[in-house]
Amino acid sequence: MPRDASDLARRLARDAEAVCRHYLSHGKRAGRYWLVGDVHNTPGRSLFVRLQGSPKRPPGKWTDAATGEHGDLLDIIRKSLGLRDFREVAEEARRFLRLPRSEQQPAPKPVRSLIPIGSQESARRLLAISSPIEGTVVETYLRHRGIVRIHHGGSLRFHPRCYYRPDDNLPTETWPAMIACVTDLEGRITGAHRTWLDPDGFDRIRLGKAPVDTPRRAMGDLLGNAVRFGVADDVLAAGEGIETMLSLRYVLPTMPMAAALSANHLSAMLLPSGLRRLYIARDADAAGDTVQAILTQRAADAGIEAIALLPRLGDFNEDLHIFGPDALRTALRLQLAPEDVVRFLHSSMAVAE
Repeated sequence: MPRDASDLARRLARDAEAVCRHYLSHGKRAGRYWLVGDVHNTPGRSLFVRLQGSPKRPPGKWTDAATGEHGDLLDIIRKSLGLRDFREVAEEARRFLRLPRSEQQPAPKPVRSLIPIGSQESARRLLAISSPIEGTVVETYLRHRGIVRIHHGGSLRFHPRCYYRPDDNLPTETWPAMIACVTDLEGRITGAHRTWLDPDGFDRIRLGKAPVDTPRRAMGDLLGNAVRFGVADDVLAAGEGIETMLSLRYVLPTMPMAAALSANHLSAMLLPSGLRRLYIARDADAAGDTVQAILTQRAADAGIEAIALLPRLGDFNEDLHIFGPDALRTALRLQLAPEDVVRFLHSSMAVAE
């Protein structure tokens, strides 16, 4: 093992439980060990990491009883994140230990995952190693977009150094990112959406997103699925963008909503069984016209009432940001079904007060 690797492994082993809580968050402590399903952070008890050591059995060593695999905490970092290059593993370990980056270490190469990039498993791993958004740049970003109250229901996460791979073979970059969980109708994770953010603040050109060519990307199985805010029963509001639907959730925090992430995916989004009324939170553009027509017909075929919600500007986030929550509530009062005004709008005003 290279000297740098041995030193990093020893440093990690000094705080083995913290390493496990971060990279194997689906496990739990049991006596002197951390138990989890496998190195990919699957729930279970097959893999055990030694948290307290002895001269013959140092802490940080692990064994998977099901496969016979074993290793140290550097291997946990490598396998849980799908890294192959030791330089990337060392840099991640240094980041976790809050050590300065090695001056001799070149810029990291693009990450080559052990599993297909963009797969459902990649999305699940990304979500597993991400953390709550409270107190992070995600909250700052959304508040600058006018979303002061963020009723996301646990569907949003934060990653401080999410990999961004340029499209033209440039070195991999890392930026803080808002991670959104994509699920199917049963709540199973099928994908993730990343919005890379600028850690230095908000500007009117990029609206707080990182200065990269494509600051929004999705991975996994998206067709028919969505980022969900609340559990749909008989009423659901569905739209394209995350910020669009969070803007509506700001003023209608008890109404279940879904962001399909694009116009095409919104048209193809699967509708829950038992749904009685669908609100189509469309954008004010040609794609919005198409989405409204397709979803209205699909809803009618399923015996579901479809009602289009129309923004005054381009989308509901613009409306919230420019006109404010009171004006948005007033506009929605005229578009919601009367019983839903009482059920969702009046109750939301009581919550706000």
